[in-house]
Amino acid sequence: MKRSAHALLFATALSALGAHASGEALQDFPNLPLTREVVRLLADAPAIRAALAQRDAEAANRSRLEAGPHEWNLRAGSQQHWTRPNNLPGERFSEWSAALERPLRLPGKAGLDAEIGQAGVALADTAIGDARHELSRFLLKSWFDWLRESESLAQWKQQVALLERQSAAVSRRQKLGDAAGIEAIQAEAALAQARAQLAQATSRKQAALATLQQRFPGLQMPARTPLNEPEALSGDAKSWVARVLEHNHELALAEGERTRAGLLAERARRERLPDPSVGVAWSRERAGEENIVGAYISIPLPGGARSAAADAAGAQQLAAGHRAGAVRQKVAAEAAALFHSARAAVPAWQAARSAAQRLNESARLSERAYQLGEGNLGELLASRRLANEAELAARTQQIEALALHYQLLLDTHQLWPLD
Repeated sequence: MKRSAHALLFATALSALGAHASGEALQDFPNLPLTREVVRLLADAPAIRAALAQRDAEAANRSRLEAGPHEWNLRAGSQQHWTRPNNLPGERFSEWSAALERPLRLPGKAGLDAEIGQAGVALADTAIGDARHELSRFLLKSWFDWLRESESLAQWKQQVALLERQSAAVSRRQKLGDAAGIEAIQAEAALAQARAQLAQATSRKQAALATLQQRFPGLQMPARTPLNEPEALSGDAKSWVARVLEHNHELALAEGERTRAGLLAERARRERLPDPSVGVAWSRERAGEENIVGAYISIPLPGGARSAAADAAGAQQLAAGHRAGAVRQKVAAEAAALFHSARAAVPAWQAARSAAQRLNESARLSERAYQLGEGNLGELLASRRLANEAELAARTQQIEALALHYQLLLDTHQLWPLD
């Protein structure tokens, strides 16, 4: 029985949420949206609906192929028959004829047509998974874009607050005669620059948030929480690449196309021998004096077009095989690059965090020295600028490490329920 698009639309969501209701809780991941939210969004996205509709189209196409292209054909005709034997007065007779015929698929063709139809349905099923996976990847990327801009905004708010206090302190010292006028100008300039960066960070966060809200309506945005510490990857590149290849929909689509192309090529080769047509005919002649019943068979004579079509289908099969090989190479290369990037991101974040801690300590020492009159404001502002840049770099690197790790989990179907 054909499954409707509406039923398929919520199959994954109901299955996942049903597991939750039966006691198998959906796993949530730190710094990511709730898994229940992801399941709901993936079930109701237009891209998924389109893929489901295409699956219904392929199911209908499978039924068409199983039924075959041949149908019964009815022919009927009538005529008037005049005779004038030996110059005698002529006679006129009403005559008619009818025939019922149908082409017949030769043995083996019907089975191939059914396999071709099923291959199309299988491709549509894979395309649903591919659409769900690609949408999940976009959600993951957009989420970390928003998270990155949120952390950047928080850091610039902190920097502006520090510089506002510094500017106020310099202003008081200037009034007391303990600071030169140029120091007040330097403090105000540093504050103005930080406020400009804060405005830009605010704009970038709003843009990232708008992207999420427009593409994923109703997505619940959580309150800001501390970033989770990235975990080091276990295993080697070979094992991770193998997992990615096992679950990659792009590769599955290419291999499915190769399978279907092979079936189509075999079907085209079978079509070199045309299907015959069989029929029965009736005719009434000489106003009923003669009644004829007969059977006949019609066999088309194959020409060069059928051979050319078979050759073309064979070439398409070869091309599909090469495309599948190319996709496998591409996916394997991307997976290996992703693994190495994710593995290198953790020590890179640790180094960036260490640098930020040291520069923050340097900024605190510079501030203490300035308060004791042992340093100048220019050195303090430079120290704070370097500390702020290091903190931004550390947060960005931490988010990058988390994003790469989660992307690797997503591509191996270990993150959200995609199957």
